[in-house]
Amino acid sequence: MTTTLRRSGTLRAAAAVLVGLATTSLAWWRLGPVTRGTAWAEDGGVFLRERLALGPVDSLLHPYAGYLHLVPRLLVDAAWALPVEEYARALSAAACLVVGAVALTVFLLARDVVPQWPLRALLAAVPALLPLAPHEISGNVANLHWFLLFACPWLFAYRARSWWASGIVAVLTGFVVLTELQTVLFLPMLLLAWFPLRDASGVRAWPRAVPVTLVVLAGGAAQIVTAVTDHRSRAPGAPAFADVVAGWLLQPVAGIWSPDVGAVARVVVTHGWGAVLVPVLLVAAALVAAVVVGSWRARWTVLALAVVSGGVWWAALVANAGEVQAWAHPTPGLAAVPPLRYAAASGLLLLAAAVVAASVLLGRGRGATDGARPAHGGSRSGGPARSGRALAGWCVVAVVVVATLGNVAPGPTRRSDGPVWATQVPAAIEACAGDPTRSVAIRKVPWSAQVPCARLLEH
Repeated sequence: MTTTLRRSGTLRAAAAVLVGLATTSLAWWRLGPVTRGTAWAEDGGVFLRERLALGPVDSLLHPYAGYLHLVPRLLVDAAWALPVEEYARALSAAACLVVGAVALTVFLLARDVVPQWPLRALLAAVPALLPLAPHEISGNVANLHWFLLFACPWLFAYRARSWWASGIVAVLTGFVVLTELQTVLFLPMLLLAWFPLRDASGVRAWPRAVPVTLVVLAGGAAQIVTAVTDHRSRAPGAPAFADVVAGWLLQPVAGIWSPDVGAVARVVVTHGWGAVLVPVLLVAAALVAAVVVGSWRARWTVLALAVVSGGVWWAALVANAGEVQAWAHPTPGLAAVPPLRYAAASGLLLLAAAVVAASVLLGRGRGATDGARPAHGGSRSGGPARSGRALAGWCVVAVVVVATLGNVAPGPTRRSDGPVWATQVPAAIEACAGDPTRSVAIRKVPWSAQVPCARLLEH
């Protein structure tokens, strides 16, 4: 029995590693060579400036725009230790590796809610498969917090079976919570780690939920204090509720199916909202069905992913009111509005909810986390109801696979036109004119980075 369990654990670990490596490779491939080599926004801006000004330690928990960014600042430290010409490419690679690590983590931790390994692999790969991901949020550390938010519900809800697992999950959770403020939206998911208080054998399981709970509360408190005390500039005004809902349909929801959200806006202008509302209502029906027939763990997970998907979108528009459009009253001009990064973040969570719902509808169940009841509810007998659920589940899987694989090829991104960082380094060295006290500009997207000549002249 022990040998069988050990072999099963080894196979799961090997499968998780393969999923992580495949997700990393897919995320890297989808960027394209120019995007990989072009520095993005804060990667070559405030994160690099504050790394140079504050040093590798003091910059780690230095607030920016109202919250802490631990993981991106760690990766900037690591990339800055490499040759200067590799800085942008190193950050792109590091971001893809973190996305792969997120996939590995989700594949392992989601087993009690998504027992079917093919669906769990699909769920884990969502960050690399999302059609909108490469446009702006993939392959840079400035937007890495969105992918860490994707891992958050699985870390919070995990029922650790050993103290080693409890400690590892707590450490990973610390990195996530100290990188993304909105992890606090998933606080109710901690209840899934605590209850039931005992496992199937009658042994108390709740103590192993204490480490992750303490980390979440401490890290969340640090983020909230930072948000209250650190200045964040924002445009005046608040978005209208109708624009928030309509924008959610035209950006995050549409972005699950196609990265060309402008084309969806044109369809709505030409043919009306029915073109969007019909598929949305079908997906909503699948989510509701999963909540009705699923176990309590599955219900909480589907609800949390769907609700936070909308919450992230709404919070982003409140914090960035200047980017709100008149989505509730679409005009041909909306076709020119590019996908917002918040749309990709919201879409990640909504797509995950769809995969979990498909798992619930397809599954007959397996042991729940505490071993006391099936992972997914519903009758174990056959019948029309079960056949209907299975058909609905396969339809959801088909939609997700077609939508993601149909857009998996590399496409245009915010960095597709460069400028490539490495090709500018020789001219920057020449501009230093041998003076290590100077700084010279290396262009990125957008703006430019001021790179100290002392570092460039090390060559």
